[in-house]
Amino acid sequence: MIKQIEGFIVNEIPYKESSKIINVFTKEHGIIGITCKGAKSLKSSLRAVTTKYTYGIFNIYFKENKLSTLNSVDIIDNLSNIKQDLTLISYVTYITELVTQVVKQGESQEVYDIFINTILKLNQGLDPLILTNILEIKMLDYLGVSLNFNSCNICGNKTNIVTIDGDVGGYVCKDCLTNEIIVSPNTIKMLRMYYYVDIKSITKLKISLNTKNEINEFLSKYYDRYTGLYLKSKNFLDKILKMQ
Repeated sequence: MIKQIEGFIVNEIPYKESSKIINVFTKEHGIIGITCKGAKSLKSSLRAVTTKYTYGIFNIYFKENKLSTLNSVDIIDNLSNIKQDLTLISYVTYITELVTQVVKQGESQEVYDIFINTILKLNQGLDPLILTNILEIKMLDYLGVSLNFNSCNICGNKTNIVTIDGDVGGYVCKDCLTNEIIVSPNTIKMLRMYYYVDIKSITKLKISLNTKNEINEFLSKYYDRYTGLYLKSKNFLDKILKMQ
């Protein structure tokens, strides 16, 4: 019996002479493996629709906890803008690798929704750094290292917050400030907004370059110190951003 499953191809692996196995991130089942018979053949109808970063409805002979078999794919969005832009591809590569690690901690339909909506907004041309940082903040909940948006991370004071610091792990109040770099008040405000915003509802993003950079630097330090994740795609993305 053929089952229809919405998903996004996170990677592909050669299999035998003319076939491949694709790993697909799905809302219902997390990441599943699917055998694509003959998909490497030039004449195969599956060749074009089984490449990395394909987003569609996968019509498969589904097998629970085993390799399923692909019958066909109905493309939901070809993500043409992303696939024509090296920088956007780099963002998607990092986001995909990050979410793949998050899913290993436990399947979550919410993670899938956050991921897919981020990809779609990237394809629509919204600011990739902001979108990536929003996703990063939301993923912290699933990695078990959530940010505290209510008080100073050192003393618990809920007033006089003057900065954020990745090594400290969040907000720092005036009384606890030592040698931490002071960020703009708007950065402190926007960090909280990043967490609570619904990505699907975003239609435009207008945030100053200084605020974007301060939030991104904070999150980079926070991820390095508290998540235990070391992703090659993140290092590559950082190199590209430094060149721009």
